Amino acid sequence: MRRNDTSKLSLSPLTQNKVNQMAQNSQGDSQANQSSLPVMEREGNKKLNSSSNTEREFELVRESMHSAISMNKTEVLDSVLNDFSEGYFSLYFENRRRLLLVLAKEYDLNRAQVRALIKQYLGLEMPSVLGENVQSNGVEDEGLLSAFYRIERNLRHSLKPVYEVLFERLNTHPGGLKFLTILRADILSILAEENVASLRALDSYLKEKLSTWLSPAALELHQITWDDPASLLEKIVAYEAVHPISNLIDLKRRLGVGRRCFGYLHPAIPGEPLIFIEVALLKDVAQTIQEVLLDDPPVPECEAVCALFYSISSTQPGLSGINLGKFLIKRVITLVKRDMPHISTFATLSPIPGFMQWLLSKLASQSKLAEAEDMSHSSADRSGSTFWEEILEPEEEKALMDLSVGIASGKNGMEVMLNLLTSTNYEWTNSAELLSALKPPLIRLCARYLLQEKKRGKALDSVANFHLQNGAMVERLNWMADRSEKGLRQSGGIMVNYVYRLENIEEYAQSYFSTGHIHASADLILTCVQTANTERQLKEHGERTD
Repeated sequence: MRRNDTSKLSLSPLTQNKVNQMAQNSQGDSQANQSSLPVMEREGNKKLNSSSNTEREFELVRESMHSAISMNKTEVLDSVLNDFSEGYFSLYFENRRRLLLVLAKEYDLNRAQVRALIKQYLGLEMPSVLGENVQSNGVEDEGLLSAFYRIERNLRHSLKPVYEVLFERLNTHPGGLKFLTILRADILSILAEENVASLRALDSYLKEKLSTWLSPAALELHQITWDDPASLLEKIVAYEAVHPISNLIDLKRRLGVGRRCFGYLHPAIPGEPLIFIEVALLKDVAQTIQEVLLDDPPVPECEAVCALFYSISSTQPGLSGINLGKFLIKRVITLVKRDMPHISTFATLSPIPGFMQWLLSKLASQSKLAEAEDMSHSSADRSGSTFWEEILEPEEEKALMDLSVGIASGKNGMEVMLNLLTSTNYEWTNSAELLSALKPPLIRLCARYLLQEKKRGKALDSVANFHLQNGAMVERLNWMADRSEKGLRQSGGIMVNYVYRLENIEEYAQSYFSTGHIHASADLILTCVQTANTERQLKEHGERTD
């Protein structure tokens, strides 16, 4: 990670300007005082001064952090916490990294004390009331139990890291919760580059704390409308991560008739939704995002029977891994059902962000394997290879090879498909012939990706995993549902409908959590499984066919 890399800083514009101004002033003073020195010496002194100033700033912030942890004078604690948070924002990213490593290593729990207490605990004589003999021996057993309780209490205390004090104090400090989310965002950024065990432990502890402080009971569900303050609406525009809001007209449409937008707010972070969801009220489950974003005029709300969730955006990178969306979806379903009893279907129109990356990797590896084996074996011997896999069905292979003359090149169907999907500007989307040839294999492979590809027993696709763990089922794949550059790059334009059946949400969520079982519609399973074991697959997925 480069020093002075400000691209990953979570600074407000005001703070960023302040930092830039400080840097410019520092350079200006240095040049004025040393203008008579030779150029090389002057440049060397500038670097030394800049380095010493940066080191001095780091030590000041480190001292303020220590004071924030160790100080017991509550009357000056707010001032110390202010100094620490402001000082932290002034640091370059490399010094933030150094400070967080200091926090993780030097303010961890006291393991020598933990070991000593465990040794004492194991050395205690087991009271009869805790053994096989349930009859108490009175005062003697009570004395032994008191020793157990005392050491257990001391163990609980010693197993808490020292940095917990800093987190707890910041949580009750004005602006402290927002600061903690920025702190964790920096931690996650560091962990993405290097795996530091102590820092990972600190992240895990902070994540648990944030999950507790951001429980549903502490969050306010707010319906966002055009009448909300401009500052809040600006954040909706800025944080929309799925389908960017192009202008104010687009924003007004998304907040107008036939549309709803709900967000979770926390009292400690006023005017800024932690997560928000956009809903379209429709006559049927939409098959393309164009139907939703360009629906004008919208369906009269009294005629709508479907509430379609088409965008869920988290606004705080530091809350990654904390599933606020689960509670948001369930509360929105409850609210919409209460206000509009005629709404009977709750579904999504969701992206499939990992599909194309998975598919292109699979096609590339299998194409190379096929080429290598063609040089040493006949094609009939491929089935015996441990790594060989039939990606395409025979009819799909033939359709792609028939196209390869003059349109796309390739020694086999997989290579033709790979070349088409990686073509510049997604030229294949402009040809009806190519779309017709690519649709069957892409839809089938996408169904396989969603239903069969797993990571640690759960769906490989992040959006699929999110909805499945919330109790949804995979209902339908939609061809060319998102023709935007992002949609084509992520999933070849395919989108998926997840459906939340109110009577099955808890059952589906539990079965997915415990066994990784994915509920899907019969049509989608048939798309995925075109072999003689279709009936067995249907039985395994246990999905009704009505």
